[in-house]
Amino acid sequence: MRRHQLIALFVVALFSLSLIAAGCGGDKKAAAPAAPAASTMVLKLGETHPPDYPTTMGDKKFAELVTERTKGRIKVEVYPSSQLGEEKAVIEQLQLGAVAFTRVSSAPLAEFHKPLGVFSLPYIFDSSAHMWKFLESADGMKLLDGLQSARFVGLCYYDPGARSFYSTKPIKSLADLKGLKIRVQQNKINMDMISALGASATPMPYGQVFSALQTGVIDGAENNFPSYLTANHSQVAKYYLRDGHQRVPEVLIMSKAIWDKLTPEDQKIIKQAALDSVKTQRELWDKFEKESEAKVKAAGSTVTEVPDVKPWQAAVKPVIDKYGAEYKEVLEQIKKAR
Repeated sequence: MRRHQLIALFVVALFSLSLIAAGCGGDKKAAAPAAPAASTMVLKLGETHPPDYPTTMGDKKFAELVTERTKGRIKVEVYPSSQLGEEKAVIEQLQLGAVAFTRVSSAPLAEFHKPLGVFSLPYIFDSSAHMWKFLESADGMKLLDGLQSARFVGLCYYDPGARSFYSTKPIKSLADLKGLKIRVQQNKINMDMISALGASATPMPYGQVFSALQTGVIDGAENNFPSYLTANHSQVAKYYLRDGHQRVPEVLIMSKAIWDKLTPEDQKIIKQAALDSVKTQRELWDKFEKESEAKVKAAGSTVTEVPDVKPWQAAVKPVIDKYGAEYKEVLEQIKKAR
């Protein structure tokens, strides 16, 4: 029995040695392990609007250009419809470096970079052409650069259209606004403007406006035609009063914490891709604005044009007087761009 056990152990030992020899005697010409593929940096972009909205399409064009020009080294993923949170929450995530980009109205950004608050002042632009002449000037670009002090990098402006009022109750004149609860963006100038017009300012996140209109928490809001349509506000607030009181530019911004990790070459690519995406956004905006107006009218909304904005301008003069001094330099630059 003992002899059989010794023989068995001997056979196992021989077999093990043969395996070791086979492993050591492999083909010396075997290929070396392949070098790991270059990693792709995936960056998130938060957007409050739906996938087919002009600003979202501008975001997507920007993402496409970044991927193309970095040859896939950097990929920008666009998250529309507030998937990453409402505007203010995403702005805070950018400061922390948790999200790379967002497209946001310049109105809430004024809380972080005060000079941007100038865009909330009513009736400062005569037209879209006047606005873009200023935004694309050296002075307009300088405003974007100032965001770095708040840990953002301003990349470009997008077309916001002109904001006007809409309500669940008939509104055809300035007098009709009196006492109405109007949702505004979350900044002091907008709140003071609404109060000066005789209404009650009610700040709240954009995503809550539909239900607030539906339940009577607010009587109205103010925005452009595409937002009025795509957010379904036109379904519950059938009266649109076009006074064009504000043109508050949209801004594409990046987290400075993430920007600082990029090479100068990639920073240049991202900045230029943003600027080049503006053409796409503006073209789509112009088309969408016309289509949106036609659709809301066809669906039963009553659209009233304000024939003379002078009474409205007179009503908000206290707001201009209150805030104009701190924006004096920028207001002069805007006047020069006429």
